[in-house]
Amino acid sequence: MQNIQQFRNLKVTVIGLGRSGVSSANLLYDLGAEVNVTDNQDNIAIHENVLKLKSKNIKVELGRHSEDFIKNKDLIVVSPGVPQDAYPIVLAEKLNIPVISEIEFAFLLCEGTIIAITGTNGKTTLTTLVGNLLNKVKRNCFICGNIGNPFSAEVRNIKESDFVSLEVSSFQLERIKTFKPKIAVILNFSCNHLDRYRNMEEYLNAKKRIFMNQDETDYLVLNEDDPVVKDLAKETKAKVVFFKEKDNLNSNYSALLAIGSILKIDKDICLQLIREFKGIEHRLEFVKELNHINFINDSKSTTVESTLWALRNIEEPVILIAGGKDKGIDYQPILALAKNKIKKTILIGEAKDKIEKVLKDSVVVQKALTLEEAVEEAYRSAVPGDCVLLSPMCASFDMFKDYEERGRAFKKAVYDLARRLL
Repeated sequence: MQNIQQFRNLKVTVIGLGRSGVSSANLLYDLGAEVNVTDNQDNIAIHENVLKLKSKNIKVELGRHSEDFIKNKDLIVVSPGVPQDAYPIVLAEKLNIPVISEIEFAFLLCEGTIIAITGTNGKTTLTTLVGNLLNKVKRNCFICGNIGNPFSAEVRNIKESDFVSLEVSSFQLERIKTFKPKIAVILNFSCNHLDRYRNMEEYLNAKKRIFMNQDETDYLVLNEDDPVVKDLAKETKAKVVFFKEKDNLNSNYSALLAIGSILKIDKDICLQLIREFKGIEHRLEFVKELNHINFINDSKSTTVESTLWALRNIEEPVILIAGGKDKGIDYQPILALAKNKIKKTILIGEAKDKIEKVLKDSVVVQKALTLEEAVEEAYRSAVPGDCVLLSPMCASFDMFKDYEERGRAFKKAVYDLARRLL
């Protein structure tokens, strides 16, 4: 790692004790910093994460954010789920204490070449594809970021000759200062996260930070089919490479070809990888067939556009399970496919009433209290040849720790149903 000396003996507070918070705290401890961690939650999951901290010398505060954990500190490292107006961040700024994100912290230490990928939809798939492609051609690549494996958990293993395929969210980009990927990718842009941002412009400005430090030696890969994204070419110093859907390749695959061309990887190798790609867990993942009814786990879908993509890629009539924590988005676009593709929608979570208002005149709508109940009802409503699709269009945090836990719960409910049907 580089720049390791600059953290020795610093007094640092990490805000948030999720995956990135734990890995940041442990790495800071190893670098010789005096580490504090504060999280306003106090539950079983948080206590499990406390046990993952390397030392009892890491001071932990749960259930609140106190002034003592912020004042007289040299640096604040903030986890992506913490909003900009959270008390500890506001206090740190008032006290002129630097606040950086976990990816900024890891970037300062990273010796490898970073390929950073953002966008409203498709980030996880492309990040996985890029990592697989580089590993396929024997260029060692670490796949991490918002995809689930924190950048700070891997950075100590990354050598100068290595690559990093890094999924970055708008939340993570809010608190970068020097973060500068060699290749930055913006896949698309659509309505999302209006529970965090005041408007779409503010959300877009957060996304644009991915290329704010790039220069003429770097590359910015943009979606030519998305007018908002395409227009960003006017705002960068980096070399712009466009991609677009063509030759039966979706935007993720087309973006992979563009990245491959920058890295001088033969197009045929890219196409071979695409043919071999089996997808990722929780993204249009086939779970099981029960009496000629397919069950598909698309828990990764937290936007309307992502669910529309899923519907377009499923040939059978769909029983849709949707709902969760609303992110302030407009569900109206789902109507474009609702009448012709969705036979019935079963809604769960906090957003169920809002989604029902949009769909009730177009498709049959039913509500369920739990995901397990929704799976049962979906099976009862389906006939052979139908598909039961979990594609929530919402965040998971009202009922689950994250979309992965939601996806695993769906799969378990399906498997439990299968056992009862034996």
